[in-house]
Amino acid sequence: MTSAVLDQKSPSPPPPPGRAGKGSPWLTMLAVALGVMVVGLDATVVSIANPKIAEHFKADLSDLQWVTNGYLLALAVLLIPAGKLADRFGRKKIFLIGVVAFTLASMGVGFASSIGMVIGWRVVQGIGGALLQPAALAIIRNTFPAEKLNMAIGLFSATVGLSIASGPVVGGLLVEHADWRWVFFVNAPVAVVGLFVGVWVIRESRDEESDGSFDLTGIVLLIGALFGLVWGLIKAQEYGFGDKTPIISFIAAGVLFVLFFIREAMARKPLLPLALFKSLPLSIGTLLMIGGFFAMFGSLFFLMLWMQNVHGMSPIEAGVRVLPMTGVMLLASPLAGLLTQKFGPRPPLVIGMLTLAGSLYAFSRFEVETTYSAIWPWLTLFGVSFSLVMVAGTEAIIGNAPARLAGIAGGLQQTAGQLGGVLGTSILGVLLVNRVGDVLAPDLIKAGVPEQMANAPELAQAIPFVAQGIAPINEKVPVELHAPITTGAHNAFMEGFSHSLTVAAIVAVAGAVAALLVRKGQGSGGGVVHM
Repeated sequence: MTSAVLDQKSPSPPPPPGRAGKGSPWLTMLAVALGVMVVGLDATVVSIANPKIAEHFKADLSDLQWVTNGYLLALAVLLIPAGKLADRFGRKKIFLIGVVAFTLASMGVGFASSIGMVIGWRVVQGIGGALLQPAALAIIRNTFPAEKLNMAIGLFSATVGLSIASGPVVGGLLVEHADWRWVFFVNAPVAVVGLFVGVWVIRESRDEESDGSFDLTGIVLLIGALFGLVWGLIKAQEYGFGDKTPIISFIAAGVLFVLFFIREAMARKPLLPLALFKSLPLSIGTLLMIGGFFAMFGSLFFLMLWMQNVHGMSPIEAGVRVLPMTGVMLLASPLAGLLTQKFGPRPPLVIGMLTLAGSLYAFSRFEVETTYSAIWPWLTLFGVSFSLVMVAGTEAIIGNAPARLAGIAGGLQQTAGQLGGVLGTSILGVLLVNRVGDVLAPDLIKAGVPEQMANAPELAQAIPFVAQGIAPINEKVPVELHAPITTGAHNAFMEGFSHSLTVAAIVAVAGAVAALLVRKGQGSGGGVVHM
C-alpha cells in the first residue's frame, strides 16, 4: 500500500500569548475538560432521574424514552456537521456556543413544567453537546505540540470516562437527597466555570484553507442517514429488529448513506472528505471506537439493572459499586496516552480489546448470588481496557487526520462513540429480551411455579419487565408463589444477561483482530493519511 501525505506538518506554534494564560495548553485542557464533563455526566446521570421524572409528570413509558432519545438523536446526527462548523467558523467560538447552549438547556430542563418541555430542552442539550464535543477535540489537536498530543488525548479520555462512569453515583446522590431537577442544575456551575476559563485561555483556530463554501446537500443527506439509523435502533429496542418500523428506517438510512458517499465523492468541498478513510489507522480507529462504546454502554446498562433489580441495591449503592472502574480510568487513560506515544496505537488497541473481551466474558458468567468480591476485579480490568481502547482509538482518528480538519475528525470520533453506545444498548437489549422469552417458562417451572401458570399469557406479557430483572408479581399472585416466581424470573434474566454479554465479548475479540491492521502514523503528531 502506497502512502501520501495530506498534511505532514504539525500545527504551527501559536504566537506569544497576549495575556497570562492565553494559549496555555494545560489551562486550555482544563477549560475543554470542564465543558465535556457535563456532557459525559449527562450521558448516564439521566437514567437515575428517569423514574422520578415519570412520577412527577405522570409520564408514560414513551414519554420517558424520549427524554433520553430526543437528546441522543440531536447529538448523534449533528456531531460531524458541528465539527465542520468548528473548522469553518472557529473552534473556540463553536465550543463556547455549545457550552452556553448546553448550560441554558440544562436550566430549562430543571425548570420545566411539563414532560413536553423536558423533552424539548433535552433536544437543545443534544444540540449544545454536538457543538462543543468535536470542537473540544479539535482545540486539543491544535493547541498541544506533537510530542504531547497523546498525553493530552489520554487526559481528555480520562475526563470523558470519569464523567460517564460517575453519572450513576452523582445522579443517585442528587435524586435521593435533593430532587431530580438538581441532576440538571448541577451542570450549570461546572459549565459556567469552564466558559469563563475558556474565554480567557483558549486560542482561536480554524481551517485557514476554507473558502467559505458549505456542503449543504451533504449535511442534509448525512443528518437524514444518521437519523434513520439511530431512529431504527431506538425502535428496535421497543419492537425488535424484525418489526417493519426499524426495517424501514434501516433501509432509508442505507439509501441515504449511499447518496451521501456519492455526493461526497463528487463535491468540490465535501463535508466529510472520503480521503480520510484511506487512512487505515483512522478507519479502524473509528470501528474500534464504535466497538469500545458498544461494550461500555451495553454492559454498564445491564450491570446496573442486575445490581439494582436483582440484588436490590439502591441507585447510590449500585453507583458506588462501579467506582473501581471509574477510579482506574483516571490512572489508565494518561498511561494509555504514554503507551500510544511510545509504541503507536496498535499495541494498546489489541491489548485493550482482548482484555475488554475477557472482562465481558467474566461478566457473562455472573450468577444471581455472585458476590461483590468476585465483581470488582473485573470492573477494574474493564476500566483499564476501555481506557486503552478509547485513548488509542481517538489517537488513531485525530492523530491521522490533517490538523486543518481536526473538527471533522473530532465529530467523526464522537459520532462513532454515540453510535456504539446506541448499538450496545439496543442490540444487546434485543438479544437479552429474546433469550428471556425462550427460557422464562422453563425457568419458572424449574423454580416451582405450576406449569399452567408459567405458560399463562400474563407472564408472557411480562417478558420486557423480566428482561430488566423485575419479578412479575402483583396483588393477584398468591403469596406462596412470590419466591418461586422471583427465583425463576431472576434466573431467566441472568441467562439473557449471560447470552448478550457473551456476544459483546465476541465483538471485542473481532475488534482485537481488526486492531492488528493499525499502523503507527508517520510522525508523532499524526496528521498523515495513508493512501
